[in-house]
Amino acid sequence: MTNNINIRTKARTEFIDITSEIEKLLDESGIKSGICFLYVPHTTAGITINEGADPSVVSDIQRTLSKLIPNNLNYSHMEGNSDAHIKSTVVGASKTVIIDDGKLLLGTWQSIFFCEFDGPRHRRVLVKLINDGV
Repeated sequence: MTNNINIRTKARTEFIDITSEIEKLLDESGIKSGICFLYVPHTTAGITINEGADPSVVSDIQRTLSKLIPNNLNYSHMEGNSDAHIKSTVVGASKTVIIDDGKLLLGTWQSIFFCEFDGPRHRRVLVKLINDGV
């Protein structure tokens, strides 16, 4: 079964911590061992795992991506959001996390972030929880 996390972004570029929502889906599933597959079905958004304890890390990532991939270059794409497409490609549209003892195996400081690069928009993250039967 595939679950949806619906997200309403408020800014053009935004990282939203969705870890607790994924943990809730995992708790409700009863799965103790397996894989959590996360997928963002959008061409101008992505998903990443990084430090969630210090918000300056997210700010640093956003600022660096904007410097590396500015929105004001002479892009050919007519919609004016080529930078968002490129950032989505760099960050990626999917992640996989191991499930063990009913928990996501994330590092001490790690959180899962939905990454908006062309907001504000209504978005979704697909969550596939796979039980390995152990």
